[in-house]
Amino acid sequence: MGKPNAKNVSVGKPTAAGGIFAGDTTTAAPTDARTKLPSGLEGLGYVSEDGLVNSIEVDTETITAWGGDAVLTVRTSREETFAFTFIETIALVLKEVYGPENVTVDEESGDIAVLHNAKELPNRLYVFEILMTGSKVKRIVVPNAKVNEIGDVTYVDGEPIGYEVTLGAFPDEEGNTAYEYIAEIIDGPVEEDPDGP
Repeated sequence: MGKPNAKNVSVGKPTAAGGIFAGDTTTAAPTDARTKLPSGLEGLGYVSEDGLVNSIEVDTETITAWGGDAVLTVRTSREETFAFTFIETIALVLKEVYGPENVTVDEESGDIAVLHNAKELPNRLYVFEILMTGSKVKRIVVPNAKVNEIGDVTYVDGEPIGYEVTLGAFPDEEGNTAYEYIAEIIDGPVEEDPDGP
Protein backbone atom coordinates (compact mmCIF):
# COMPACT_ATOMS: atom_id res chain seq x y z
CA MET A 1 0.00 0.00 0.00
CA GLY A 2 1.41 3.39 -1.03
CA LYS A 3 2.05 6.06 1.55
CA PRO A 4 0.08 9.32 1.31
CA ASN A 5 2.01 11.96 -0.62
CA ALA A 6 0.79 15.55 -1.03
CA LYS A 7 2.77 15.81 -4.28
CA ASN A 8 0.23 13.48 -5.87
CA VAL A 9 -2.68 15.84 -5.16
CA SER A 10 -3.49 17.96 -8.18
CA VAL A 11 -5.81 20.58 -9.58
CA GLY A 12 -6.73 20.61 -13.26
CA LYS A 13 -6.70 23.57 -15.61
CA PRO A 14 -6.61 23.85 -19.40
CA THR A 15 -3.40 24.22 -21.37
CA ALA A 16 -2.44 27.64 -22.70
CA ALA A 17 -3.82 26.67 -26.11
CA GLY A 18 -7.21 25.82 -24.59
CA GLY A 19 -8.44 22.61 -23.09
CA ILE A 20 -10.93 21.19 -25.60
CA PHE A 21 -10.28 19.95 -29.12
CA ALA A 22 -12.61 18.17 -31.55
CA GLY A 23 -12.43 16.54 -34.94
CA ASP A 24 -13.94 13.92 -37.18
CA THR A 25 -13.99 10.37 -35.85
CA THR A 26 -11.78 9.32 -38.76
CA THR A 27 -8.94 11.45 -37.33
CA ALA A 28 -6.23 9.33 -35.69
CA ALA A 29 -6.80 9.49 -31.95
CA PRO A 30 -3.77 10.36 -29.79
CA THR A 31 -2.29 7.46 -27.83
CA ASP A 32 -0.19 9.35 -25.28
CA ALA A 33 0.01 12.70 -23.50
CA ARG A 34 3.18 13.98 -25.17
CA THR A 35 2.76 13.76 -28.94
CA LYS A 36 1.54 16.86 -30.76
CA LEU A 37 -2.16 16.72 -31.55
CA PRO A 38 -2.96 15.76 -35.16
CA SER A 39 -3.95 18.51 -37.59
CA GLY A 40 -7.50 17.15 -37.81
CA LEU A 41 -8.30 18.42 -34.31
CA GLU A 42 -9.38 22.02 -33.79
CA GLY A 43 -9.29 24.00 -30.55
CA LEU A 44 -12.67 25.23 -29.32
CA GLY A 45 -11.55 28.13 -27.16
CA TYR A 46 -12.42 29.03 -23.61
CA VAL A 47 -14.91 27.18 -21.45
CA SER A 48 -16.55 28.51 -18.29
CA GLU A 49 -14.92 28.49 -14.88
CA ASP A 50 -16.96 25.38 -14.01
CA GLY A 51 -14.47 23.46 -16.14
CA LEU A 52 -14.99 19.90 -17.31
CA VAL A 53 -17.16 17.36 -15.50
CA ASN A 54 -16.66 13.66 -16.31
CA SER A 55 -19.46 11.42 -15.01
CA ILE A 56 -19.88 7.65 -15.11
CA GLU A 57 -23.30 6.29 -14.20
CA VAL A 58 -23.69 2.56 -13.64
CA ASP A 59 -27.05 0.87 -13.05
CA THR A 60 -27.25 -2.56 -11.49
CA GLU A 61 -29.94 -5.11 -10.73
CA THR A 62 -29.82 -7.40 -7.72
CA ILE A 63 -31.05 -10.95 -8.17
CA THR A 64 -32.57 -12.56 -5.12
CA ALA A 65 -33.09 -16.22 -4.36
CA TRP A 66 -36.23 -17.80 -3.02
CA GLY A 67 -36.32 -16.71 0.55
CA GLY A 68 -34.99 -13.23 -0.09
CA ASP A 69 -31.19 -13.64 -0.07
CA ALA A 70 -29.32 -11.43 -2.53
CA VAL A 71 -27.23 -13.83 -4.61
CA LEU A 72 -26.01 -11.83 -7.59
CA THR A 73 -25.62 -8.26 -8.80
CA VAL A 74 -25.77 -7.69 -12.54
CA ARG A 75 -24.78 -4.46 -14.25
CA THR A 76 -27.61 -3.41 -16.55
CA SER A 77 -26.16 -0.23 -18.03
CA ARG A 78 -23.17 2.09 -18.01
CA GLU A 79 -23.06 5.64 -19.34
CA GLU A 80 -20.10 8.01 -19.46
CA THR A 81 -20.56 11.72 -20.11
CA PHE A 82 -18.47 14.88 -20.31
CA ALA A 83 -20.13 18.22 -19.54
CA PHE A 84 -18.79 21.75 -20.01
CA THR A 85 -19.85 25.20 -21.21
CA PHE A 86 -18.33 26.97 -24.20
CA ILE A 87 -18.04 30.74 -23.68
CA GLU A 88 -16.64 31.83 -27.04
CA THR A 89 -19.23 32.60 -29.71
CA ILE A 90 -17.29 31.48 -32.77
CA ALA A 91 -18.24 29.36 -35.78
CA LEU A 92 -16.28 26.31 -34.58
CA VAL A 93 -18.18 26.27 -31.29
CA LEU A 94 -21.56 26.90 -32.89
CA LYS A 95 -20.97 23.99 -35.28
CA GLU A 96 -20.38 21.67 -32.32
CA VAL A 97 -23.57 22.88 -30.61
CA TYR A 98 -25.96 23.22 -33.55
CA GLY A 99 -24.36 21.00 -36.18
CA PRO A 100 -21.88 21.76 -38.97
CA GLU A 101 -24.61 21.89 -41.62
CA ASN A 102 -26.49 24.53 -39.65
CA VAL A 103 -23.71 27.11 -39.40
CA THR A 104 -22.44 29.16 -42.32
CA VAL A 105 -19.84 31.92 -42.42
CA ASP A 106 -19.75 34.62 -45.07
CA GLU A 107 -16.23 34.54 -46.52
CA GLU A 108 -16.12 38.27 -47.18
CA SER A 109 -17.74 39.77 -44.10
CA GLY A 110 -17.22 36.97 -41.59
CA ASP A 111 -20.91 37.14 -40.66
CA ILE A 112 -22.28 33.95 -39.11
CA ALA A 113 -25.73 32.44 -39.72
CA VAL A 114 -27.05 29.65 -37.46
CA LEU A 115 -30.08 27.44 -38.07
CA HIS A 116 -31.92 25.82 -35.16
CA ASN A 117 -33.56 22.52 -36.10
CA ALA A 118 -33.87 18.84 -35.20
CA LYS A 119 -31.10 17.49 -37.42
CA GLU A 120 -28.96 14.83 -35.78
CA LEU A 121 -25.54 15.96 -34.62
CA PRO A 122 -22.55 13.91 -35.84
CA ASN A 123 -20.35 11.73 -33.67
CA ARG A 124 -17.00 13.39 -33.02
CA LEU A 125 -13.54 12.73 -31.60
CA TYR A 126 -12.88 14.90 -28.52
CA VAL A 127 -9.59 15.50 -26.71
CA PHE A 128 -9.28 17.30 -23.37
CA GLU A 129 -5.88 18.74 -22.39
CA ILE A 130 -5.43 19.32 -18.65
CA LEU A 131 -2.42 20.77 -16.86
CA MET A 132 -1.91 19.17 -13.46
CA THR A 133 0.02 20.23 -10.41
CA GLY A 134 3.62 19.03 -10.27
CA SER A 135 4.52 19.65 -13.92
CA LYS A 136 2.24 16.96 -15.30
CA VAL A 137 -0.27 16.94 -18.14
CA LYS A 138 -3.33 14.74 -18.55
CA ARG A 139 -4.86 14.05 -21.93
CA ILE A 140 -8.34 12.53 -22.07
CA VAL A 141 -9.26 11.09 -25.46
CA VAL A 142 -12.91 10.33 -26.27
CA PRO A 143 -12.84 8.66 -29.68
CA ASN A 144 -16.59 8.45 -30.28
CA ALA A 145 -18.67 11.18 -28.64
CA LYS A 146 -21.84 13.04 -29.46
CA VAL A 147 -23.54 16.10 -28.01
CA ASN A 148 -26.69 14.61 -26.48
CA GLU A 149 -27.75 17.48 -24.21
CA ILE A 150 -27.71 21.23 -24.77
CA GLY A 151 -28.37 23.56 -21.87
CA ASP A 152 -30.19 26.88 -21.81
CA VAL A 153 -28.42 29.82 -23.44
CA THR A 154 -28.84 32.80 -21.13
CA TYR A 155 -28.36 36.40 -22.20
CA VAL A 156 -27.75 38.55 -19.14
CA ASP A 157 -25.67 41.62 -18.40
CA GLY A 158 -22.39 40.85 -16.65
CA GLU A 159 -22.09 37.17 -17.66
CA PRO A 160 -20.64 35.57 -20.78
CA ILE A 161 -22.97 33.94 -23.27
CA GLY A 162 -22.48 30.23 -22.65
CA TYR A 163 -23.28 27.10 -24.61
CA GLU A 164 -23.61 24.26 -22.12
CA VAL A 165 -23.26 20.80 -23.63
CA THR A 166 -23.09 17.24 -22.41
CA LEU A 167 -21.27 14.68 -24.52
CA GLY A 168 -22.27 11.04 -24.49
CA ALA A 169 -19.24 8.78 -24.90
CA PHE A 170 -19.82 5.61 -26.90
CA PRO A 171 -17.60 2.50 -27.00
CA ASP A 172 -14.98 2.35 -29.74
CA GLU A 173 -13.87 -0.82 -31.56
CA GLU A 174 -12.04 -1.91 -28.40
CA GLY A 175 -15.10 -1.34 -26.23
CA ASN A 176 -13.63 1.71 -24.47
CA THR A 177 -15.47 5.01 -24.05
CA ALA A 178 -12.41 7.10 -23.10
CA TYR A 179 -8.66 6.93 -22.62
CA GLU A 180 -6.56 8.84 -20.09
CA TYR A 181 -2.85 9.53 -20.51
CA ILE A 182 -0.65 11.31 -17.96
CA ALA A 183 2.90 12.49 -18.57
CA GLU A 184 5.46 14.62 -16.79
CA ILE A 185 6.34 17.86 -18.53
CA ILE A 186 10.11 18.02 -18.95
CA ASP A 187 11.04 20.64 -21.56
CA GLY A 188 7.62 21.87 -22.61
CA PRO A 189 3.92 21.02 -22.63
CA VAL A 190 4.21 18.32 -25.30
CA GLU A 191 6.83 16.96 -27.63
CA GLU A 192 6.61 17.69 -31.33
CA ASP A 193 5.49 14.76 -33.45
CA PRO A 194 8.44 14.03 -35.78
CA ASP A 195 6.07 12.55 -38.37
CA GLY A 196 3.38 15.18 -37.95
CA PRO A 197 2.70 18.35 -39.88
